[in-house]
Amino acid sequence: MSHPGAERRGAATPGRLTAGQRDWLQVRSYLQEHRYQLTLDAAAEYPASHRVAGTALLTAPGWQPAAPVPLRDITLARAGTAPGPAEPGPFGMASDAADDAPPVLPAPLVLPVRADGTRYRCYSDALRDLAAPAIFANRVTYRLTEAELAAGAPRLEFTRGRYFDGIDTGEAAAHEFAASRLGAEAAGLRASIGDPCDLRRRPANLAITTMTLRLDRATGRASFLLHWRDPAKVGHAGGLFQVIPVGIFQPSGEAAQNEQDDFSLWRNMIREFAEELQGHPEDYGSLVDYDSWPFARRMTETLESGQIDVWCLGLGVDPLTYATDLLTVAVIDSPVFDELFSLSPRGNDEGRVLAAREFEAHVIDRLVTREPVQAAAAAVLRLAWAHREALTG
Repeated sequence: MSHPGAERRGAATPGRLTAGQRDWLQVRSYLQEHRYQLTLDAAAEYPASHRVAGTALLTAPGWQPAAPVPLRDITLARAGTAPGPAEPGPFGMASDAADDAPPVLPAPLVLPVRADGTRYRCYSDALRDLAAPAIFANRVTYRLTEAELAAGAPRLEFTRGRYFDGIDTGEAAAHEFAASRLGAEAAGLRASIGDPCDLRRRPANLAITTMTLRLDRATGRASFLLHWRDPAKVGHAGGLFQVIPVGIFQPSGEAAQNEQDDFSLWRNMIREFAEELQGHPEDYGSLVDYDSWPFARRMTETLESGQIDVWCLGLGVDPLTYATDLLTVAVIDSPVFDELFSLSPRGNDEGRVLAAREFEAHVIDRLVTREPVQAAAAAVLRLAWAHREALTG
């Protein structure tokens, strides 16, 4: 699906690429190859006090609860009618996403010119035309507009968004940062957004990042899985390690009834568990009947019986891409985990599920300090260990 308001064009062929398109591809390649180090460099531009548990992930006041919050205690609210498919502004950022931002002009290394002399109007169009990943569709999302997790009544508020909203701001901002490391002049997008944790300054598609702990209550030992995200298959965080499952908070389909029925963090997580750990296809075709779907029913039954506990540890923003992640942990009793899932490494639609790791301090330290782990994953790993007694007690 193309960006709302954007004219669809045929994919560019290598022989017809303009100099600007070739330069764009060079920067994109550099971004993909050096994404982890670029994230660390971007984080260094913010005070250490703004980062989660000493990682690169950024946070804001009210986003970091002192103790794990049960997922069921978070109230979700819908704001007024969302910014619909409006005509994209510079970089594809809708004009209401940053009303008080200074004007931003397209820069050649972020939005190049096509062979016909026209410039791409948004980053997702350039990405689709020049380097589209295997999974790349502009689906409806729940766009985060307000968040309070540290108070007595944790609450998240949303309006309607689109997946490409995040591509057109976050990936464009990452591209701009990568280009600056190659000597290009800043395009002005990052400066116009300013504080990436200010949800009034940009569209924020919320990802639910879940660390899954298989807990053997008899021995007290726990293990967890990691996911390597294949850059050829995904539009965000390619080449990095992530916990699993992770998914954008969005309805399962385009219909209004989907948006209503799927407005649940838990139901979104159920679908991600099915897709990333069971190999269930992402295309559900129509409305999802969670009550009659055996997997969803079993997951909810075990949640209600206490064999699965789901906690929220906070909210954070990637300093490079502005990806916004709700940090959660699902603690699953080993008999239930072994009934529904597997610890064996395997491939999936977005990369590879890696061999299980022990939930131990030295394992987490090594991952966070020595491996290319996505910022949200590093943060949830650190926080999970810090709150291990509450999570596994």
